[in-house]
Amino acid sequence: MTRTKKQTHNGDERAALILELFRQLPDNKFSLRHLASASGGASKEGRRETMQIVEQLLATGVVESCPRDKYRLSPAQRPRLEGTVEMLNTGSMFVHVEGMEQQVYIHSRNSLNALDGDRVQLVLTRKARGSNAPEGEITAIVERSRKRYVGTAEVNEHNVFVRIDSRKMPVDVYLHKRDCPNVKNGDKVVVRIAEWAPGSKSPVGELVDILGKAGENDTEMHAILAEYDLPYRFEPEVEAAAEAIDGRITRKDYAERRDFRQTVTFTVDPADAKDFDDALSVRKVRDGVWEVGVHIADVTHYVRPGSVVDTEAEARGTSVYLVDRTVPMLPERLCNELCSLRPHEESLCFSAVFTLNENLEILDEWFGRTVIYSDRRFAYEEAQQVIETGRGDYAEEILTLNRLAQAMRRERFRNGAISFDRAEAKFRLDEKGRPLGVYFKEQKEANQMIEEFMLLANRRVAEFCGKVRGRKSGRTMVYRVHDEPNVDKLQSFRQFILRFGHVFKASEGRPVAKEMNKLFQKVKGRPEENVVTTLAVRSMAKAYYTTDNIGHYGLAFPYYTHFTSPIRRYPDMMVHRLLARYLEGGKTTDKAAFEALCEHASEREVIAAEAERASIKYKMVEFMQARLGEEFAGHISGITEWGIFVEIDENHIEGLVAMRDMHDDFYDFDPAEYTVTGRSTGRRFTLGDAVRIRVKRADLQKRQLDFDMVLPDAPRTDTPQRGRRSPQVKRRR
Repeated sequence: MTRTKKQTHNGDERAALILELFRQLPDNKFSLRHLASASGGASKEGRRETMQIVEQLLATGVVESCPRDKYRLSPAQRPRLEGTVEMLNTGSMFVHVEGMEQQVYIHSRNSLNALDGDRVQLVLTRKARGSNAPEGEITAIVERSRKRYVGTAEVNEHNVFVRIDSRKMPVDVYLHKRDCPNVKNGDKVVVRIAEWAPGSKSPVGELVDILGKAGENDTEMHAILAEYDLPYRFEPEVEAAAEAIDGRITRKDYAERRDFRQTVTFTVDPADAKDFDDALSVRKVRDGVWEVGVHIADVTHYVRPGSVVDTEAEARGTSVYLVDRTVPMLPERLCNELCSLRPHEESLCFSAVFTLNENLEILDEWFGRTVIYSDRRFAYEEAQQVIETGRGDYAEEILTLNRLAQAMRRERFRNGAISFDRAEAKFRLDEKGRPLGVYFKEQKEANQMIEEFMLLANRRVAEFCGKVRGRKSGRTMVYRVHDEPNVDKLQSFRQFILRFGHVFKASEGRPVAKEMNKLFQKVKGRPEENVVTTLAVRSMAKAYYTTDNIGHYGLAFPYYTHFTSPIRRYPDMMVHRLLARYLEGGKTTDKAAFEALCEHASEREVIAAEAERASIKYKMVEFMQARLGEEFAGHISGITEWGIFVEIDENHIEGLVAMRDMHDDFYDFDPAEYTVTGRSTGRRFTLGDAVRIRVKRADLQKRQLDFDMVLPDAPRTDTPQRGRRSPQVKRRR
């Protein structure tokens, strides 16, 4: 009897020890022998008793069996986490969990059919092999993402499947044919995921829109907008609200505003611009002293906070500029009519007016609402001709403004601004939107003239609102900020440009700007110019909107905002409202609410830029379709373990030479040096190398260009091994 009690007591102790072992090491898989030994001895009796305990834990769902007769803590017993899915093209994914530094990797077999953007519940199962990164298993879909997917419909007699363009959807989407009778084979469509039942190969979708035939220009541009969840039309109620806005200038408007109608005023914009949201006025005060007005369309006079139009503008955040069209933030009634500073018309503006001398000393400044009359609309090319020849309409005014602007520009660079002047690729399109050619937009003095006065207005408005004497804390303000560069990224950049013989001495602080500008001058016109400037931009921080001012590093301004484009940027509308409030003597306002708006605007700006790049990439691929098999000179713009990116010299179009297609040798990839080196030939490719390529494939659906490397014959440095049928790439550790 005593023995039986002792056995029961030992059994309870053993059970407690085994359970604690599972819970303390939830990532581990244990054999019965290991569990028996860890809980008091691996004798025959101990193993039998351990087996009974494990069987009970299995029956109650505390542990689960694994291959090779091992056991681990059941996912149901692990702490539950929540996060958002970021899909990979393999079907596996990462989950972003708030508060965790590392993302959690989920293999496709443990994904529970989760998809990109889904909110999921998960448990950690183990560390990834060869690293400390956590792996997990999804246990529940908390909320399906309402994300829209774009793809091409494949319609047969009974089914409709949609082949999704995005690499973040690894499977086709099934549509019930009865729910989409108008979808035809080859149509580009927009779908959302309705459900994905366990065991089903494909998720079931719901049809959102039919965009048109795949391959047609309008269809593909709308597809890009839909892919990034950007609107491609205004809802009728928004259009109706805009049409209902009274555009008349009243006696009250004239009485409340400073009148600039008799001062020479003009706009300078691209030749194909339809909206003109800024104008310059200039008046001689006395010898060597000038009054310059920066006049910005008074959008907030027409768009009231909380109105239908304002709510839509806030949601959009920014206008989107695709290759062949603009998707405006505001309806046409506002951006092309009421708020466009059209020539020979009176317009309501919000203005920044400066009295300054030839030494650029600001003798006086004034901010407020105005009424102007635009005497002339200049295209940049027309204004540039006046600058170069000294002749033309309003030549004296343009030459004066340009002289002041060039002086401001020189002073800005002396103070530490960085000169990121990169060539911007543009397309010549036919009437159907097909690309006929590529050209590069050049920034000349006319562009710089407008840029410098817009920068002046943005800077001084930010200072007026945010830099208040006698206040310990500034007033709530929307800033455009740019942080100092990351030291590690600068170090990588410094190491990279050494291969071209360029020494980058600065490491942190303002000397970086001076050294960067010297480098840009040195590489200008050289083969490595584009790759060097591209990597220089990547080494810098990204600018964003916030109410917490840290200054703008790239411009070397301690205070900076966006005031000058309220037609196309919602933060500028926010700034107009704050400036009006403070000019009227109003107190500071809710910072948290404005910070939330800043975060949203920054997110929308990033999405708009990604869509713009996607449209450029599409046109580049479309342009190269007619050049399959042709050879071009280029330079290596990127290297990965799966391929070499090459940018064609004459048009800056980039494509990929896949390693699997390089049959001349077996290549080792060195990520530290950005190189691949042939094992047999010793042939070495690195960033910036001049190469020659042949256009192999142009895939419009994936917006992907594939090149073949055109290689000169080279003697081998050793005898190739027999039996090799395809190249391999080995990553050097």
